[in-house]
Amino acid sequence: MIALLALVAAACDEGSAVRLNVGDVAPAFAAPTLDAGPLAFPGELRGRPVVIRFWADWCRFCADEMQAIEGVWQRHRQQGLVVLAINAGQSRQEVEAFIRRIGVGYPVLLDEQAAISRRYGVVGLPTTYFVDVDGRIRGKLLGEADAATFERLAGELLR
Repeated sequence: MIALLALVAAACDEGSAVRLNVGDVAPAFAAPTLDAGPLAFPGELRGRPVVIRFWADWCRFCADEMQAIEGVWQRHRQQGLVVLAINAGQSRQEVEAFIRRIGVGYPVLLDEQAAISRRYGVVGLPTTYFVDVDGRIRGKLLGEADAATFERLAGELLR
C-alpha cells in the first residue's frame, strides 16, 4: 500500500507527472528479472512486440488478469510476443511468493523502488502498455481487463 501511495504522490506533482499515450515512444529501462538476471528494454527486445504490465500482489485484479495474460502469451509467443510483468514496489520475496502461487511463465521484473513505474506514469494498478516493434505505445489499459481485450490488443501488435 505504501508503494501505491508513493506512486500517487509522485503522479500528483504536476512538474514531474508523466503522461504516456498511444504513439509515444516507450521509455527505456533495465531491471532484474525474478529468475534470469537483468533485462534491458528495448535493447534486448528491439524489433519485438512487447506487453508491459505493472502490478502488485495486493492488487485485487492482478492475479486473475496475469493468469489470463498467460494464455494470450502462450498462444502468441512463437510469433514473437513478449510479456513483461513489472512488479511495482515490492520485495523479491513478496514477488516470488505471488508468482509461485499464480504460476505464470512470462518474465517477471523487479521494480522495488518503483522507478520504472514512475517513468511510465503509473498511478494505479494494474496498468498495461502494448508496445510495437518500433518501440511505440499502441495501446494502454488502466485497471481491470479481460482475456479477450488482451487477445485483441496483442493481435494488433502482431499484425
